Amino acid sequence: MLNELDKELERRGHLFVRYADDLVIFCKSRRSAQRTLDNLLPFIETKLFLKVNKDKTHVAYMRDIKFLSYAFGRRNGKCQFYIHVDSIKKMKIKIRELTSRNNGWSSEYRKQRLTWYIRGWLNYFKFAGLKSRIKEWDGWLRHRIRMCIWKSWKRVRTRYRNLKKLIPDESRVRMAAFCRKKYWRMASHPTVQAALSDERLLRAGYPTFKMYYHPVFKG
Repeated sequence: MLNELDKELERRGHLFVRYADDLVIFCKSRRSAQRTLDNLLPFIETKLFLKVNKDKTHVAYMRDIKFLSYAFGRRNGKCQFYIHVDSIKKMKIKIRELTSRNNGWSSEYRKQRLTWYIRGWLNYFKFAGLKSRIKEWDGWLRHRIRMCIWKSWKRVRTRYRNLKKLIPDESRVRMAAFCRKKYWRMASHPTVQAALSDERLLRAGYPTFKMYYHPVFKG
């Protein structure tokens, strides 16, 4: 039945995106969009005998639309897909869960779960322009991982021993090991960053967004 709607939209020359019964139609102006909506509702309800959810059916600016967790915008005069801000918030909540020490996971299992999630998430949003955000997200992810590792080194002696394996400077190691700052702040401590550098975390098997970012559209 919805295929008939697709054909009608194509016949009228509308640009649209549909997935199952979710539909977005693009128009050049609010007036044009309202006219399209007014004309299509009778067609859908009286000719296709489908019920339209009036609460979800409305005219909106492209940037205010959320469709399958995507947002829409304009770049260089062309429509471009973006990730909706709510989807980014949900991603960060999930990453926080995966990098929490409270779940009692081993480091290997944590790496695996992070890899599965990041790879799947980026594959779903491969149509979005993310290039400018990848570096920012990787920096935040690395900070979360350092915090998680530092928290796992619960005792001063454990922190000292593990840092000493990675940093030769005795005074730096001692100062960091005995530091009483909160876990999140310690993740940005110069000694901790040097010991758990991006390169070391990568060699240890921790994923990055950059590793699995393969955009369909460049930009």
